[in-house]
Amino acid sequence: MALSLFRTVRGRLLALMVAIVLPIACLTAAAAVATYRTVFEAIETSQMRAADDFAVRARVWYRGALRSLVASAATIRAISPPSDMCDRIAEKALAAVSGYEALLLRVSGRPDCIGGLDGSIPPGELTAVADQLAKRMPVKLWGGTEFTKARYDQVTIAGRSFLAIYSEFDGGDALLLTKPDPLDDTFDLGSSDKGMMAALLRRGGDVVVARGGAQAEASWLPAAEAVPDPTAHWTATSRAGPSRTYAARMVAEPDLYVVVSFDGSAEQAAKTQFYSLLLAPLLTLFLLGLVYMKAIDQHCVRWLRGIEATARARSSSASARVPLSDEMPRDIRSVAEAFNAMVDEQEVRQSKLRLALDDNRFLVRELHHRVKNSLQVVQSYIGLAKRNHQGEARMALSDAECRVHVLSAAYRFTLADGEMQPVRIDLFLDDVVAMVSSLILARGQRLESRIETQAALPIDRIIPLGFLIVDVASRALRAAPGIGLELAVTAADDGIIDVAISTDRDIAQVAPPRLFAGLLMQIEAIEISPPQGRSLGVWRLSHGAPRRNDAVQPGPSAGVIATPTLSPRKAPAGPT
Repeated sequence: MALSLFRTVRGRLLALMVAIVLPIACLTAAAAVATYRTVFEAIETSQMRAADDFAVRARVWYRGALRSLVASAATIRAISPPSDMCDRIAEKALAAVSGYEALLLRVSGRPDCIGGLDGSIPPGELTAVADQLAKRMPVKLWGGTEFTKARYDQVTIAGRSFLAIYSEFDGGDALLLTKPDPLDDTFDLGSSDKGMMAALLRRGGDVVVARGGAQAEASWLPAAEAVPDPTAHWTATSRAGPSRTYAARMVAEPDLYVVVSFDGSAEQAAKTQFYSLLLAPLLTLFLLGLVYMKAIDQHCVRWLRGIEATARARSSSASARVPLSDEMPRDIRSVAEAFNAMVDEQEVRQSKLRLALDDNRFLVRELHHRVKNSLQVVQSYIGLAKRNHQGEARMALSDAECRVHVLSAAYRFTLADGEMQPVRIDLFLDDVVAMVSSLILARGQRLESRIETQAALPIDRIIPLGFLIVDVASRALRAAPGIGLELAVTAADDGIIDVAISTDRDIAQVAPPRLFAGLLMQIEAIEISPPQGRSLGVWRLSHGAPRRNDAVQPGPSAGVIATPTLSPRKAPAGPT
């Protein structure tokens, strides 16, 4: 009881601590996870916005160049200058804007107007580029404000890279070639975020312009090209090998798109913040828990351990008591005093119970002795009465005397040492066989025994076993004069024995009485071989402790068939 009290108090203290710490820990973890998700969503949003920003910058630059091309072409068409004057006007228009290199204006019915700053771009190359761009689908302009059909591309002429802006109008078209340098400035944001890289790419992975210049190192680009439709955000392996985060935005379908890459420093910082938000409160709770447990152990648990130690010591020392101390908390001291009072009351009850058990054991032993003596008197009376009768009456009295002897022998063996104990099967059956031979056998009949076990059975099973053998032997001896019987008791398995009774010749089988089924139920035996031929039956039983779940049901031959499987049992020691 003290152990149960100690475990209950300690369990409640631990449950109280868990009830306080666990919800706080769960709330802390939930807050940290929510913060982590919010920060990651903000990082992803900022990365997408960065890609949108670079895409807008590129679009604004392309739209400005397109406007310059459209304005210059409209002006030249309105003036309609001679061919030589047209070229000089185009050159002056190019010189007015830094980075513009060549201009081609084609109007039906007029000579081509071609302007170039240094003459390094052949007119045939300009015409070929214009013819190539004229075959492509116009780019989708932004915001629904389409003012002309345009195409954008990046071309290489004479080993130099140019950005090409092409526009169509009624009765002609125009082409503008510019250096990438002005657009490079659009992608140069200084050193605000060294882990971020951005570039304008052409389908196929070619870099048009990039942060740090078109010739900047491009190992940060994704190893596998992913053209956005129209936006994309993903994590992939870079050309250099390490994994990076990418955001992409289409600029001019179907070829030009912006890719922005991030080295993951923001995500790493978010993870560090997450672990800090998660671990710091949990460590604080852990330390508070340790302090709380230390306080519980100091002021409560150590006194309860004393009560537990006293309770365990009572198994070896009945006088063990909980030592009381002035340092004990008032409630625990009250528990210790109640425990000592409970121990005192238990000792008084145990003493009374021990005396009652001794008296009961003496009365039971005396009762069994008187039963044994009474059975011997009854057996003597039957023997005396048998002398005055002959024939069937004498045989009936012999059967009754034999059965009474079974009871008397069982009590004699079980009380051999003054106390009730299991009866050795071999000693008991030898005595029963001797009594059957002296009381029931007629001339020319014989009964032999072969008992190969020293197992023991309790008296409530050994008595019906003796009745069974007497009943089977008596019926066979009466039915066949001059017959010989053999009783065999053999070990079938560990803890299991077989009891078999056979004759020396075939006889007519006599149906057993109804009492026979009750005997088998009391013995807890099963019939494994029905009476046939020379066999009067074979029964199997265990000689260990009886099992509660064993069931017996009536059968066709001896009246019962037991359904359980007999398991091996350890035989208790019997009298020698």
